[in-house]
Amino acid sequence: MISRFGLSLALVVMGAGWGLTQPLTKIAVSSGYGHFGLIFWQMALGALLTGGLLAARGTLPRLTRERLPIVILVAALGTLLPNTTSYQAAFHLPSGVMSIIIATVPMFAFPVALMLGIDRFSMRRLAGLAIGLAGVALIALPRGSLPDPAMLAWIPVALVAPLCYALEGNAVNRMGTAGLSAVGLLCLASILGAAVALPLALASGHWIAPAGLLTREGQALIASGVVHVAVYAGYIWLVGRAGAVFAGQVAYLVTGFGVIWAMVLLGESYSGWVWAALAAMLLGLTLVRPRQVEKPVDALPPSDDTGPAAGAGQT
Repeated sequence: MISRFGLSLALVVMGAGWGLTQPLTKIAVSSGYGHFGLIFWQMALGALLTGGLLAARGTLPRLTRERLPIVILVAALGTLLPNTTSYQAAFHLPSGVMSIIIATVPMFAFPVALMLGIDRFSMRRLAGLAIGLAGVALIALPRGSLPDPAMLAWIPVALVAPLCYALEGNAVNRMGTAGLSAVGLLCLASILGAAVALPLALASGHWIAPAGLLTREGQALIASGVVHVAVYAGYIWLVGRAGAVFAGQVAYLVTGFGVIWAMVLLGESYSGWVWAALAAMLLGLTLVRPRQVEKPVDALPPSDDTGPAAGAGQT
């Protein structure tokens, strides 16, 4: 058994890793690469890495008629739609601000779950929703909160991604995963997404030649994809070791590390309003997360292509 300290250390490493992907994304979009080209290479890399992991374990999933609806949903709501908007928003907004905005996923997920009838109303969680959205308002409304007032127009664009992730997570919860593991679902969704993104990249002029991956921006995209898949696999492992509630605390670390990495790697600095927004978002996350008690398990079940996968396509 791994000690509590070891599990906590793993949680911090995962939070730091996922938080790093946002500044890497900022670097990747800084060259002006089109979003469809970025999405294709992101999903192709994800398919290669997850496929290799599953092949090594002898558990490559098959795409069947029963699995196609959930795979399409995860590909669309987990990557294609949210990344179309988030890559554009990331070009215009500070990376740290993007990290704070992405943290609104639970704030969107709660009302969606209520509408779908898969969650119960809670005043505590409603307060978390309100405080989290107040955090977004602290970025969007005060004069001087952003380096350039023109950035304000990109806040609603950036909010499309967390809304998509919230819809995706609730849909997976409602529909199930058709017998796919989280990594298996991510693999199939990445393959399908790459197949859709390729013609879009070619038709839109967003195609990035393989040589483009050797540039600083291309290397940042590759690094982001590798880190995401590695941390995602680690997250699934941590859920099996310590339970979903313990592992879910990574959300706070991702937000905090996203801001810190942006300061260290990109030299970003923020107004007092943005720091207040970060504090409000972390408090909102604390309140909006469901309270539940669960018994940790010693290890993940054997990778037999089964198990839950909420939000598998998120990046």
